Amino acid sequence: MASEATKIGVVGCGAISGIYLKTAKFLEAIEPVAVCDLDTSRAKARAEEFGIPRVVMLEEMLADEGIGIVLNLTVPAAHYEVALRALEAGKSVYNEKPLAAERDEGRRLLETARAKGVRVGGAPDTFLGAGLQTCRRLLDNGAIGEPVAAAAFLAGHGHESWHPNPEFYYKKGGGPMFDMGPYYVTALVSLLGPVRRVTGSTRASFAERTITSEPKHGQTIRVEVPTHVAGILDFASGAVATLLTSFDVWKHNLPRIEIYGTEASLSVPDPNGFGGPVAVGKDRREPWEEMPLTHPYASNSRGLGVADLAAAMRSGRPHRASAELTFHVLDVMHAVYEASDSGRHVAVGSTCERPAPMPENLAEGQIDP
Repeated sequence: MASEATKIGVVGCGAISGIYLKTAKFLEAIEPVAVCDLDTSRAKARAEEFGIPRVVMLEEMLADEGIGIVLNLTVPAAHYEVALRALEAGKSVYNEKPLAAERDEGRRLLETARAKGVRVGGAPDTFLGAGLQTCRRLLDNGAIGEPVAAAAFLAGHGHESWHPNPEFYYKKGGGPMFDMGPYYVTALVSLLGPVRRVTGSTRASFAERTITSEPKHGQTIRVEVPTHVAGILDFASGAVATLLTSFDVWKHNLPRIEIYGTEASLSVPDPNGFGGPVAVGKDRREPWEEMPLTHPYASNSRGLGVADLAAAMRSGRPHRASAELTFHVLDVMHAVYEASDSGRHVAVGSTCERPAPMPENLAEGQIDP
């Protein structure tokens, strides 16, 4: 590990922590040095699996002056509390998605970070991978002309058939919009820019869900959030996107994301991944033309955003998975809910810059300074 690597502490050692810690092992900008979890046995297991030297309590982690970034992988309902404590302790924070459950919580995180002179970043960082960065390059180079519209679809039947602890997906901060929507909205914003207004409709189709995965097979979950969310997003650039996120669909033939331009269409890969395929099409009589990936990080590289945050902190440049981006995504998602409740268009109060594109010539493990 490079001597200049930023030391990180990981809070939350659930399922998603494995890929973060695996990726961190080859990212030169960061070095995980401590883990903690309410379940100490889980923290000890992760520390042993990935060679992390210390298992600590949160208070000990926040008091450690050597730790520069707290990677917050707790369940969504705990994102705000853990992040706020870390910021108040003078640590920069990278949250798993969503940034927080409520807008006011997100705003306070941003305000606290500014007051303390530290930074906030957040997942997803999949838009930094080879697939979406190739799409960004194609759009910036005019491959499809001016983008005029987009369609984005996340459809499945929830997590209770495979996740060992699926309850939180149906509680505050969960549901298809707040669980998977950040991947889709972040991808669209990174490609098309900020959203200015939305409308939409939501419903919860099943009052309860029965868990069929182990170890909680047969237990029921009371559903507290919408599980089918359909939205229309108007971008400041003029593009209009259709967005569907649903846990109520058994089977479908929908694409992930497509962007439609004045000259051609762009097929965007799954924003929950880092790779391709990427394709451009124009003539309806001809097949899509698959495009070569132009950037590194095509494999699962969760943690790339943390490394970019660390490198940006050292050089003073903006980090790409920024507080402004993650808050704007949170704002957009809430606005879709509000539009459904009120039966009208809702203006999105926040905005953000499109994140800077990633360099094309990075070696695996490297981040631009």
